[in-house]
Amino acid sequence: MNTRDIHTAIELMEEAWAVRRETMTSPPQSHEQQQQIMGDVHTMLVDAVAICREIGAHQELVHALRKLGHVEQEMGRDDVTRTLYEEAVTISRNLGDAFLLAHSVRHVGDLHRRMGRTDAAEACYNEAIALYRNHDQPPSLDFANALTPMAMLKEDAGSVVEAKTLWQKARDLYAEANVQEGVDECSRRLARLGS
Repeated sequence: MNTRDIHTAIELMEEAWAVRRETMTSPPQSHEQQQQIMGDVHTMLVDAVAICREIGAHQELVHALRKLGHVEQEMGRDDVTRTLYEEAVTISRNLGDAFLLAHSVRHVGDLHRRMGRTDAAEACYNEAIALYRNHDQPPSLDFANALTPMAMLKEDAGSVVEAKTLWQKARDLYAEANVQEGVDECSRRLARLGS
């Protein structure tokens, strides 16, 4: 594996994500400027994906595909997003990396949920949650991020007891990860459900 190329791919992903974050927190003055910046972010991520494919850096490719999927989704291209996320899932399965797979499957679930396909979303979240639960020390933030959309689905379906259980577990995990915003959101949801 050419280390210069893998470093280039990682740098492209990091730069693209930093520019995206900056654009979201301090939007440019014009729509045209925002489109230009997001086009640049898109180009950096397409280049990162190409480098990772070329050198066979599969784990990094999964990260690049997911980031590119986020940008495609923000640009309103859900079909492209789905294709990228599903490729990330396939590669993650082949690598046998449970956490990478769980994170990738959750993204597919998020897309399904956003598109109103609750059954498909629930299947994805069930898989992601099971993958996290099957490990002694799953990453708290990622596990919480898989539980919260499932809690939303359960809440929307009127399954209050299941929703409360999921919100409570997610709140505990966000607290473990020191993510106060997540703790606060879970607490608000629980209060609304009468906990």
